[in-house]
Amino acid sequence: MWVSPFCFSASHELAMVFNPSIQYKAGRLKIDDVDIESLVNEIGTPLYIYSLKRLTANYQRVRDAFSPLNARLHFSVKANGNLDVLRVLRRAGAGFDCVSAGEIFRALKAGARGRDIVFAGVGKTRDEIRYAIQNGIGWINVENIGELAYINSIAAEFDSNNARVALRLNPEVTATTHPYMATGHGAAKFGLTANVIQELLSSQERYPRIKFSGIHMHIGSQLGDTKATLAALDKLIALVKPWPQITTINLGGGLPVAYRFDEPSPSLATLADELAPRLKGYSLLLEPGRSIVADAGLLVAEVLYVKRQADQVFAIIDASMAELMRPALYDAHHEVVPLRKAEADTVTMQIVGPVCESADVLARDRQLPPLHPGDKVALMTAGAYGMTMASNYNARPRPAELVVAEDGLSWRVSRRRETWADLLMAETSIR
Repeated sequence: MWVSPFCFSASHELAMVFNPSIQYKAGRLKIDDVDIESLVNEIGTPLYIYSLKRLTANYQRVRDAFSPLNARLHFSVKANGNLDVLRVLRRAGAGFDCVSAGEIFRALKAGARGRDIVFAGVGKTRDEIRYAIQNGIGWINVENIGELAYINSIAAEFDSNNARVALRLNPEVTATTHPYMATGHGAAKFGLTANVIQELLSSQERYPRIKFSGIHMHIGSQLGDTKATLAALDKLIALVKPWPQITTINLGGGLPVAYRFDEPSPSLATLADELAPRLKGYSLLLEPGRSIVADAGLLVAEVLYVKRQADQVFAIIDASMAELMRPALYDAHHEVVPLRKAEADTVTMQIVGPVCESADVLARDRQLPPLHPGDKVALMTAGAYGMTMASNYNARPRPAELVVAEDGLSWRVSRRRETWADLLMAETSIR
C-alpha cells in the first residue's frame, strides 16, 4: 500500500536542480515532494528510489520527440525491470523490449500483452523461443541463422504461421561510446552481416512459418553523436530496399542521458528530424531504456567510515559495486551529493564500497564537503542498469527499491530488502 548548504561553483549551484523531480529544497534533497533522508531513516540503506512522475515525463518527452515519425516505443526492460516501473510505462502506452524469457515473464506480470513485446538477444534458447511463441510475442529480433530453424519448427508445433521476425543487421559501424557499449562493429557478437541477410531474404521459402517483416539495428548505448547511427541506417535501408515485405525498421535504443551536472542533454528532436527523410514508407520501432529511467532514480547510501591514506580521503559507504556495477564495469560517472547541503569548504574524496575488490570505487576525486560516519549520500542518475545489474557478490543481500508515486507525495516499498535467509532460498543442502 502507498504511504503517505553544499558549496559549488556558480554553474554547479544552478545544477543542484538536477531535474524537476530531484533537487534540493530548503537545503534537503527531495524526490518530488518526499524528503529522502526521512525515507532512508525509515527504510535503511542502500536504497534505490524511483520517481514515477519523472519516469512518466521522460517517456512522454521521448514519445513526443518521435511522434512526427509515428514511432512505437518499446521500453528496454534490461535497463530497469521493477514491476511498478513497468506497470506505469504500460499504462502510458509503452511496449517492451526483452532480451530473455525472464524479462518477458516480468513484462507479462506487469500487464503487457504479448503482441506489444519485442524479444531480442544473441543467445536465445529453444525453451525461450517456445515461451515467446506460446505467449504471442509481437516480434523476435533474429541474430543467428540457427534461430530461424528453431522459430520455424516451434511455430509449427503451435500450428502458427505468424512468427514475425526482424533480422538484426550488424552494419559494421563503430559507435562513439565506451567499447563495452558498442555493438554494431564487425568484431561484435551481435547481429548478422549484410550478405547473410541478403541470402536469408532470398530464401524465405525455407521458413514457411515465419513472416520476414522487419529489419533491426542497434549499434550501442550513450550515442551522443548521430553520425554513426545515420551512417548505419543508410546501409540498412539500402540493404532492404529490394524487399518490399520489410515494412518495419527497428532502430533499437542508445539514446543518451547526461550523467554529469555540467553535461548538456542532447536534442531528440534533432535526431528525429534527421531520421524523417530516411524512414519514409517504413514503420519505426524504438527501444529506449536509459533515456526514460536513468535520471528518475538514485541510490542512497550511508557513510560507514572516513579515513586518510596515501594522501587521499576515502569515504567508505554501504553501497558497492554489487549494488551499482556501472562504475566498475564502464568506469561510469555518477554524481554524488549529500542529502543535506553543507556550508563548508570541499575536499577531494574517493567514494568507495566495502566489497573486497580494488575495482569497488563508485566515484573518484570528487569535491565534497567533509563527510562523517552516519552521513547519507545519493548517487545520482542510477535508475538505469543499477538494480538490474545488482548481485549478491560477497554474499551481500540486494537493496530495497522504493517508488514515489506520480502524485509526488505518496510512496511505497516496491521490492523489499533481501535478507541473509534469501541468500539460501535456492540451496538444496540446507539442514
